[in-house]
Amino acid sequence: MAPSSLQSELLAQIDDFIVFISCVEGLSPETVRAYGQHLEAYADWCESHAVDGLDPSSRDLRSYLAEFRRDGRASTTVAAHLSALRSFFRWLEYSGHRAGAVPLATVAPKQRRELPHVLTAEELAALFDAPDLSCPVGLRDAAMLELFIATGARISELSRLELGDVCVAERQVRLLGKGSKERIVPLYARAVEVYERYLENGRPNLLRAPALGGDACRAVFVSDRGRAMNSDALRYRFDVLKRKAGISSDITPHTMRHTFATELLGGGADLRSVQELLGHASLSTTQIYTHLTPDRLKSAVARAHPRG
Repeated sequence: MAPSSLQSELLAQIDDFIVFISCVEGLSPETVRAYGQHLEAYADWCESHAVDGLDPSSRDLRSYLAEFRRDGRASTTVAAHLSALRSFFRWLEYSGHRAGAVPLATVAPKQRRELPHVLTAEELAALFDAPDLSCPVGLRDAAMLELFIATGARISELSRLELGDVCVAERQVRLLGKGSKERIVPLYARAVEVYERYLENGRPNLLRAPALGGDACRAVFVSDRGRAMNSDALRYRFDVLKRKAGISSDITPHTMRHTFATELLGGGADLRSVQELLGHASLSTTQIYTHLTPDRLKSAVARAHPRG
């Protein structure tokens, strides 16, 4: 069945919006892909329920999101779809395709704020013992783990890392975060040591593979076929190491980011510094880690309070 005129117009506007957030706002490929999927699901629902997707009522949107809840989807999933809709309708208003904003605040689901999981010292030790340092792949995997925990980088940021982004002399790395925002994160000595060992003894051997060869690839992390590793490839290697270390199956690369933030706060770093290192736009996003470090907060009060 051919799409209706309303559906065709909605899909056309969604396509334009995706181009905008990708090329103009510079959102990460993962975010762009997620927004596209969420908005396609919305367009399909509008078509099946004869709703004008460009001019929905609050009742229409409540009905749309209610189906996720009836299907038993998590509140975070509902919130992700709602976030995509908010951004889309803001863009429609900004670009002149709508005269006013859609009242999305009235349909926002209540979310239970879950504390992020962090790795224990034992889990970290087991994970860092997992790579086989006698082979190029193992040296690469060890460097990947060290840069994860040394920088708190998102996996997408690590996959985009190029040789020029890591300055060994200054012991720092330049990361390209959400919205193409750059930030500089210092590296501790151990991370630099493992990284240099990978550059000297691991990466050159991986680049000898016939697939690309030579110095054509500028990516820091390359596969055993000499190709730049994307987020999925790095995630796969992390899962291999996780299984080898025998740690929990719910550990993800993002757990390393949570652990990085929690360890810094636990060690006495101030919240603003951690916000900058993580690349968070809002301090409220970083504040969730304070719930994981109650001993640090008690210690801070004891040191700083005049009656402590």
